[in-house]
Amino acid sequence: MMKQKSKLLRASCALLLLMFITACGSYIHQPLTPQRASLGPETPVKKDLLELPKPQEKIVAAVYKFRDQTGQYKPSVTGANWSTAVTQGATTILIRALEESGWFIPIERENISNLLNERKIIRSSRAQYEGDNGNGALLPPLLFAGVILEGGIVSYESNVFTGGAGMRYFGADLSGQYREDRISIYLRAVSTANGKILKTVYTTKSILSQEVSAGFFRYVKLKRILEAETGFTYNEPTEICVTEAIEKAVESLIIEGVFDKLWALENQTDTLSSAFLRYEEEKTENLTKDHVGRQFKKERFHGKLSLGIKAGALYYDGDYTAGDIRPIGTFTIGKSITPHLHMELENSGAMVHAQNNFDLRELLSQLNLNYYFLPYEKLSPFAYLGAGAVHRSGTHDVGLSEKRFIPFASFGGGVEYLLTNKIAVSAEGYLNYMLNDRYDQVVNGVYNDSFYGFKLGLKYYIK
Repeated sequence: MMKQKSKLLRASCALLLLMFITACGSYIHQPLTPQRASLGPETPVKKDLLELPKPQEKIVAAVYKFRDQTGQYKPSVTGANWSTAVTQGATTILIRALEESGWFIPIERENISNLLNERKIIRSSRAQYEGDNGNGALLPPLLFAGVILEGGIVSYESNVFTGGAGMRYFGADLSGQYREDRISIYLRAVSTANGKILKTVYTTKSILSQEVSAGFFRYVKLKRILEAETGFTYNEPTEICVTEAIEKAVESLIIEGVFDKLWALENQTDTLSSAFLRYEEEKTENLTKDHVGRQFKKERFHGKLSLGIKAGALYYDGDYTAGDIRPIGTFTIGKSITPHLHMELENSGAMVHAQNNFDLRELLSQLNLNYYFLPYEKLSPFAYLGAGAVHRSGTHDVGLSEKRFIPFASFGGGVEYLLTNKIAVSAEGYLNYMLNDRYDQVVNGVYNDSFYGFKLGLKYYIK
């Protein structure tokens, strides 16, 4: 009876722990009561847009159509889904961004037919009731635009990044997944005087989705099962992401137009303001990165020589079973063949010890072929295959004093991290397997003698 209570207590504690892990995301923001209508949420870019310096004169701009050009629909696992992946109201979002930027006077063009019909009704009513042959029915003329803003949502890329992790043990499980989509916005300004395209800008925004779940399944007593689960999902609203990308495009269009002298600032020295300097820095940095924010390093290893040093530990595994850990030091010279493949020559000095049997100082030389799995990243896993020989340089056991070369095959792998463009640090594990079983001059068993261990390294790349 006590054992059953103890099992139930452990199960309850595990369940509470799982709930506590996921509670931060799922329960803190849980809508427990009806929510009243409120102002729509703003994006981080909105603050930057409002902080732009004032224009010398506002620009009258017309937007006829700024809509979804991707033609994509929401993905569905249950069947056809005719809902679009992104909002169809991008024109309205753009007009609001133009209005609140303080740089534009947007005029109605999306539903111009409605406006013209209403003006006809006004003129007709005034002519009918005011008489005077319609002279009193005149309306002020419509504003005409200096520029027309065109473009749209040109791309919706799903599953740009996907991933997750999970763990299950003794009836309890915890897992998490994430997915990143991406939208792209193009916006261009066209002169109504001659039709010239004045400027085109391009912005992107990622859309993040996350899921975290936890569960528990356990027999707590005979014919009694405890099962529980909890979790939460987070989906970044697509409409908010579209709004942020459009607001960023409007900010870019304003700043680029000032640089190209398409329009002017009220105070010309405002080009040195934080908004303009921040934009120039972002634009310069953007030229050095790819679509996921990685630096362009398409030739990280190719055409480079390298020099390096390594230090670590070595363990003898042979016919004498009482091996001990001993130090090893290595000097390397390398040359890139391709961005993925790297040839490296290693020369090492090591101590090899078998308790009460021998204590050796060895020289090891080997040639490795390294393969880097992520050659364009700062952090890259690698694996290598090599061949070499051991040259015995000294011994404390007369029986092993014969000097000779003993060939071996080498296998290893690890990770390398670039501190700068020329300096890298690494950590690796390795196995040196002798091609015969006569290293310790004892033949016993079916496996040859071998060494294994680990090394930490510092490498300098020479262009």
